[in-house]
Amino acid sequence: MCPHCRAFITTADKVCPYCEAPIGPRAIELREDRPALGGLIQQAHFTTALILLINAGLYVATAVYAQQSGRGGGFMDLDSYTLFFFGAKLRSAILGGQWWRLITAGFLHGGLLHIGMNSWVLFDLGARVEESFGTARFLVIYFITGITGYLASMWWNPGLSVGASASLCGLIGAMIALGTKSNSLADRAQRAAYVQWAIYILVLGFLVPQVDNAAHIGGLAGGFCLGYVIGTPRVMGTAESFWKVMAAICVLLTAYAFYQAIIFMTKYGGQA
Repeated sequence: MCPHCRAFITTADKVCPYCEAPIGPRAIELREDRPALGGLIQQAHFTTALILLINAGLYVATAVYAQQSGRGGGFMDLDSYTLFFFGAKLRSAILGGQWWRLITAGFLHGGLLHIGMNSWVLFDLGARVEESFGTARFLVIYFITGITGYLASMWWNPGLSVGASASLCGLIGAMIALGTKSNSLADRAQRAAYVQWAIYILVLGFLVPQVDNAAHIGGLAGGFCLGYVIGTPRVMGTAESFWKVMAAICVLLTAYAFYQAIIFMTKYGGQA
């Protein structure tokens, strides 16, 4: 739509054919999209790659600990004690004051297949969400929906739970919400595709007993609500500064949650 006369035009038009006003580039076209690390990682995947590296590093740490303690199956599957020790969600522990588990649980995984599947989904989905919402909003969605997912899990499932799938469902929910805000053919196709993703994940959760479907539903609902109200990036303005501050707060809270987890591990020395 032409910002001057409000006539419908195409994205290829540089000058409005009706009022002859020049058309500037859209906000999304002005965002930087340069490769990072000397071209090894595309900008669209950079934030996602950082999250994947954190997840992988924590998985290696938990697997090494499990091997050394003799409690679990090493790199293939991790035991419940190791996951709890590193910050898994457990209702009784959270209600006892260990709130940080609502955050740390989303970065831990119970086995090689578990982290492999979540990483595969995140690598593709994360880049799409970041391209649509921008880095700041992407981080806020990922962080908050991880919490809403594990809050729902804590309510329905008192047992141990870990995994990035709560946040992944949050990202899917945000993309569904984005597709509902417009009735264009492209948006309808996007909405349908992500609704299918959500259905597959929820059906799998009902079919496989070990899957924490409550976390999936909580993340999906949180992501849809956020995606509907959070908006898409603009070139500049107060809103962009606000979301950058919110993203920084989310990162700091995540770091503080892991700091609390380290204090817990140091205090109990593996004997909790």
